[in-house]
Amino acid sequence: MASNHKLDFIDSELENLKKQNLYRKLRYGKSKGAYITINNKKLLNLCSNDYLGICTKEIQTNQLQSSSRLVSGNDESYEKLEEILAKHKSQQNSLVYPTGYMANLGVISAIAKKDDVILSDELNHASIIESCKLSGAKIIIYKHNNTQDLEKKLKVKAKNKFVISEGIFSMDGDYSSLKEIVELSEKQNAITVIDDAHGDFVVGKDGKGTPNYFNVGKKIDLYISSLSKGLGSFGGYVASKNNVIDLCVNKSKSFIYTSALPSILIEYSIKRFKSNREKQMKKLEKNTNQLIKGLKDIGFEINSTTHIIPIIIGNEKKAMKFGEFLMDNGIFAQPIRFPTVPKNQARLRISVTAWLSDRDIERSLEIFEKAYRKFK
Repeated sequence: MASNHKLDFIDSELENLKKQNLYRKLRYGKSKGAYITINNKKLLNLCSNDYLGICTKEIQTNQLQSSSRLVSGNDESYEKLEEILAKHKSQQNSLVYPTGYMANLGVISAIAKKDDVILSDELNHASIIESCKLSGAKIIIYKHNNTQDLEKKLKVKAKNKFVISEGIFSMDGDYSSLKEIVELSEKQNAITVIDDAHGDFVVGKDGKGTPNYFNVGKKIDLYISSLSKGLGSFGGYVASKNNVIDLCVNKSKSFIYTSALPSILIEYSIKRFKSNREKQMKKLEKNTNQLIKGLKDIGFEINSTTHIIPIIIGNEKKAMKFGEFLMDNGIFAQPIRFPTVPKNQARLRISVTAWLSDRDIERSLEIFEKAYRKFK
């Protein structure tokens, strides 16, 4: 007879996830360009966040591992990249974090306090949600992109007010109503914080991001973004006034108490930033328009106008079957389920990249048309 172990309760939790079609397991694959190979099967990759698909040569470096940046890990390459990113966002200064998730955790929890209020869009990324909780500030959720609801809730009294939104929402692919958000924030003297992970380097003049796209770039108080999506490198960063960056260096736990990124990744980001991004941006826009039009012609209801295209399935089990059908036919597009999206809002989240050729898109649409007929 098997003896009980004090961790056996975890088995029932895992079994419950399986019953709800919410169980996840890691797939091991090898990505190269527009393709990913999983279990020796080459698949067209429609899940990559390497939106611009910038090609660069390998960079040689001596530093591979280091301590935290406040100890001995602050390679001089950081200074160069942070100057570039501050100028990129028209801000006084910037600070690089190991990931975008850690940037959100560290920055928001460092600047927002107990007597403050954070107004957060209901569809904001999990890293924003967690960072708001860590701050200790009062959190008020406003309806997704609903500026009337935001206006009403902004009237709350607080020492400091923060309005936090994504630039392009990671699961729905829609733009934030930034013009209206900035206008309302200015009226209530609220601090605007924009997580532009999915718009940075991809939209706006020279890829300056979603606020630039809406001509409000200089009215954003604090930018948080990623180096691992549009730029296709690794890391996250914040760009703002000098005093914000200084506070983060002194109070941001996810910056202070972690190892620095190896300089090879910092140099890689610089090289990619200085590449011909404009050409890749145009290719991405062309591919996005081509794929959206094709999916609509098939019959899918597509509301996104960006490179993130959700196909809402609803039922989790059906979404899994849809994803399996695509994989069987050479397309890799992962189903997204709760808790990443609300229950019964499961979807196929397509990420368009500049890696894709016209033939890749045509082939994808052929498979999606078969899937549409099978699962409609």
